[in-house]
Amino acid sequence: MHRLLTATLGCTALVLATATLGSDRVLIQNKGSDTLVNVAQAWAEAYNSVNGAVAVAVSGGGSGTGIAAMINGTVDIANASREMTARELAEAQKGGQQPLKHVVGFDALAVFLHRDNPINTLSLDQLAQIFGRQGTATHWSDLGVKVPGCGSDRIVVVSRQNNSGTYAYFREAVLKTAAKRGALRKGSYRLGTLDMHGSKDVVDLVEKTPCAIGYSGLAYATEQVKMACVASIAGGACISPSEQTAADKSYPIARPLFMYTNGAPQGAVKAYLDWIMSDAGQCIIYHKGYAPARQVACN
Repeated sequence: MHRLLTATLGCTALVLATATLGSDRVLIQNKGSDTLVNVAQAWAEAYNSVNGAVAVAVSGGGSGTGIAAMINGTVDIANASREMTARELAEAQKGGQQPLKHVVGFDALAVFLHRDNPINTLSLDQLAQIFGRQGTATHWSDLGVKVPGCGSDRIVVVSRQNNSGTYAYFREAVLKTAAKRGALRKGSYRLGTLDMHGSKDVVDLVEKTPCAIGYSGLAYATEQVKMACVASIAGGACISPSEQTAADKSYPIARPLFMYTNGAPQGAVKAYLDWIMSDAGQCIIYHKGYAPARQVACN
């Protein structure tokens, strides 16, 4: 029944948690980040056995979608893999909303390569030259390698759609940072990237395309692709993406994961967020491939 509710309600404008389903069953509307959608669904399913009087309807669509719903007051919890911008906060406040962020975990934004690609290590500057506008790395030979199966030698750059928090965070952490150092003229993406709707789509395309490189959340890694070890500076020590390096922020592209509520959560929403931050909830995000928001012992 819960899955039917989620599938049916996720595509329509829904009432907030003050509404009830059936008799006294409370509905919490949870929308946003594609990075968080799998763990959000896992939380919702597990919470059904904790409190059967509460139904959590989860839908994705990207951080921008969740944030827009928070601004419009049509969601109880907005999932985001980036912080709301000052402009978004001002827009929400103008409409009577008071978004409050909650850090629910951490993610290592992994750089995926085809498993036959001989590259194991990339620096942030190299990533900027690959993904950035007017970047100098347009062919794998520009990086000193020949990739088996990539006859054209041209790098196929796989990105996310611009409503994605992952898209925004990579631009900020890699491209804009490089521009501030003078390594790029502008901190924006190059033209001609293949922009995927979801994180899984990025990994699937890289797996099937020897010439490709892409980025996505660590939890979407598979054995069919390899993840680059990333160095903060050229020639420096590289750090591999993992739950641990995301939590201690030693990985150069680590980021927090957020849930936003309208002001301090109350009632059923507060109880749900409290459970997410409990050992049970934090172990679920750990088993989904992310770092918990705090230290927790999980089996």
